[in-house]
Amino acid sequence: MINQEIINNLKSWPFKEAMQIVKKYGGQKNFKIPSKGFVLFETGYGPSGLPHIGTFGEVVRTSMVKNALSSIVNCPTRLITFSDDMDGLRKVPENVPNKDMLKEYLGKPLTSIPDPFGKFESFGHHNNAKLRSFLDEFDFDYQFVSSTEKYKNGAFNSTILDIFDNYQKILDIILPTLRAERKETYSPFLPVSEISGQVLQVKIEEYKIDSKTIVYKDPANDKLIESEVINGKCKLQWKVDWAMRWISFGVDYEMCGKDLTESVELGSKICRALGKKSPTNLIYEMFLDEKGEKISKSVGNGISVDEWLKYASPESLSLYMFQRPKSAKKLHFDVIPKTVDDYISHYNSYSNLEDDKKPDSPIWHIHSGNPKHFKTDINFNTLTNLVSVSNSNDKKVIWSFINKYDQELNSNNNPEFDRLIDFALNYYNDFILPKKKYVKIDNENKNIFLDIIFVLQNDITVESTAEEIQTLLYEVGKKHYVENLKDFFKLVYQVLLGQEKGPRLGSFIKLFGIRETIDYIKKLIDN
Repeated sequence: MINQEIINNLKSWPFKEAMQIVKKYGGQKNFKIPSKGFVLFETGYGPSGLPHIGTFGEVVRTSMVKNALSSIVNCPTRLITFSDDMDGLRKVPENVPNKDMLKEYLGKPLTSIPDPFGKFESFGHHNNAKLRSFLDEFDFDYQFVSSTEKYKNGAFNSTILDIFDNYQKILDIILPTLRAERKETYSPFLPVSEISGQVLQVKIEEYKIDSKTIVYKDPANDKLIESEVINGKCKLQWKVDWAMRWISFGVDYEMCGKDLTESVELGSKICRALGKKSPTNLIYEMFLDEKGEKISKSVGNGISVDEWLKYASPESLSLYMFQRPKSAKKLHFDVIPKTVDDYISHYNSYSNLEDDKKPDSPIWHIHSGNPKHFKTDINFNTLTNLVSVSNSNDKKVIWSFINKYDQELNSNNNPEFDRLIDFALNYYNDFILPKKKYVKIDNENKNIFLDIIFVLQNDITVESTAEEIQTLLYEVGKKHYVENLKDFFKLVYQVLLGQEKGPRLGSFIKLFGIRETIDYIKKLIDN
């Protein structure tokens, strides 16, 4: 538990969200544990496509709020990750095999559709397994819940019947938000056809209050069918389904993307209409791809979790999710290096923070208040450039340069840094190397590089600091580029690294080695 004086001054968003829950149950001094015995957090997932990084983001952010709450009040907490796998398949995802086969099952519940990958009993089961595997990889403390199972085993029956008894109140809430043509056929209940197996969007001809059944015309045979609304014979419309879930489980907190703002508002109204409380919600901004378009699990744009983990650590991904949840952010491969370096920067500064400032650090939230050892002044950007000039994909070669810089650093005492080298090698080969455009040393710029060699040979020693090297390089730049020093560094980066931007040269030369830098420039001059 965090000291009370520290709690009063916490400013990071997970604590602000946690305090909303605390206030809901009486405040810190009079906090009363909910009657169910715990505070319940929920995240939702629609398994109509492969899980994407936005799904992970929702779970990691919710886990941060959950951990923050546990740090300021003594109350059990639980997190459920709910899969809406009874939803009917509306369109065939673009990033799966056997698309033609899936077209035959449009409209059917995801757990009633064959797995196009041929691995699980259904498409829904496949995507649920994928979701669980990557959540387990991050060691989240959660309980997985399947919509299909809960509908069919009767867990939702009581709330569904309450909704049935109050269907007119719910219609009064939903209908004003719909287009005229949609109002004519809308019902909170979507019957599952006994003939086609599809989740039907059809007009309900009659609500039979006494028998708790509905009457509808099945498009499969154009005949009137009477069906009970419980035991998985019907699925609720999305917005009503969400409210039903909140009520059935007693959800206290759930966040969602900005595109679901209206759904949150309507779901909350439905809860109130049934005399129930709605959860506390955080509305976060959407993740965008490199074109500024919303990432989609069906389209497969953006970055997958597996792709991020090829180039950077899980902790860096968690940092990306922690940063500014209420701001729209582009989520593509170019953000990885900066995010990794931001993570390193936060980690390096964490131990120097005063105790009352640590809980507001991203590091505290990423590691649930217990950061592991990791510290380095060599960042990701510098490592990728070291790979470039060393002209080697051999990890041992990279380590040899690093050990000239720091003899005490090794893979045993700093395995996190060892992983960082792997990430840098992968990122360099896939994203940096293909885009390199080197500028050759010619008669017009040769004197600049001869001056750099002179400075490195005569004014710099192995004891020189990175800052001292940087200062001397500034002097070389000022000599040749009086008006715009940026052009000097741009030229150096283009010649040495094949790119317009790069690491701080003083730090890079200190890491790569003075002698090695001199030899490298001489080789470029000779060529």
